[in-house]
Amino acid sequence: MNYNFDQEINRMKTACDKWDGLETRFGVNDVLPMWVADMDFKAPPAVIDALKERVEHGIYGYTYHPSSYFETIVNWVSRRHQWSIKKEWITHSPGVIPALALLLRSLTQQGDKIIVQSPVYHQFSRVIESHGRTVLNNPLSFKDGRYTMDFADLDAQIDPSVKMLILCSPHNPVGRVWRQEELIRLGEICIKNNILIVSDEIHFDLVYNEYKHIPIASISEALAQQTITCFSPSKTFNIWGVQTSVVIISNRDLRERYNREINSMAIGWASPFGIAALESAYRFGEEWLDQLMDYLKGNVDFVESYLKNNIPQIKLIEPEGTYLLWLDFRELGFNMEELDQFMLQKARLALNEGHIFGQGGEGFMRMNIACPRTTMEKALVQLEEAVKQLSPTGK
Repeated sequence: MNYNFDQEINRMKTACDKWDGLETRFGVNDVLPMWVADMDFKAPPAVIDALKERVEHGIYGYTYHPSSYFETIVNWVSRRHQWSIKKEWITHSPGVIPALALLLRSLTQQGDKIIVQSPVYHQFSRVIESHGRTVLNNPLSFKDGRYTMDFADLDAQIDPSVKMLILCSPHNPVGRVWRQEELIRLGEICIKNNILIVSDEIHFDLVYNEYKHIPIASISEALAQQTITCFSPSKTFNIWGVQTSVVIISNRDLRERYNREINSMAIGWASPFGIAALESAYRFGEEWLDQLMDYLKGNVDFVESYLKNNIPQIKLIEPEGTYLLWLDFRELGFNMEELDQFMLQKARLALNEGHIFGQGGEGFMRMNIACPRTTMEKALVQLEEAVKQLSPTGK
């Protein structure tokens, strides 16, 4: 069947962070929200039907993870990512960031150094620092409009206090889908220095046709033993609210340490709605996902064409994955605070400020394009009009 991603859905007054949380986050409520990473599309009909059926049962008591839950995950990962995992490797978390917190608590100590690769999802640094660990930044290299890993810098910074690297794959916000040779080189460095890899692969289903996501743990047995992989159907199918994420740990010792931590905090129970949503999404959501990716690619192409033809001062960093665009505003000549205010007060757009993603994010903005094409057009017209009002120097 054909799915309608052009449908505009009013999300106001649903306690929606993206729309109802504007005043709290930005201090204004009359701007177009294109920030927090969820979609303005309904979940697949199969997911909605499964949740309705579960609701209509009427009893929502203590729930465990049934065998069908594990089988569904194994089959999805095999089919979509050609990665053969075992049921016993699968554990869980309410979300990927909670999983990172649990992994830090169970596998590292206070004062340990944890590597991130900025500009990168800002919650990584927050969760590291809030647990008394130290952020060690290995910034991505940006040249000719493309981001790559800086392996020389990584090698130079490593010392015995470095215990973990958090990999963002595909990368949020720059949109890279890492190639196998890049992942192999990163893995070699981490194995040589006994550094655990925690791979946040929550966007792994959201990859454009000409690219291929490779789970780093799938490359070799040595890397599998050194890696914890976190993902979720939440980004793929717009079901973050069911609070269900997957953690894959093939290393038995690491898995047991993680599970002790999650059980010690009494959060080991399953959500009946999370199970229903995950199983239905991974069993019956593939056609919906394929059409979603075609629609998102259309949005990417629309933005690229519009910027080139109407706002050439703003550059799009070509995304290989995710529905998050990384836009380069540096040619406008603003400092950090000026760019933030320009977007809110002149363009009337709420985007994620590039500087919150760490070193290398200054002068950039992250735009969420998981919305109807009409919303994209409105946003770009507003941006064009705001840029036209600037002086020739950009201010």
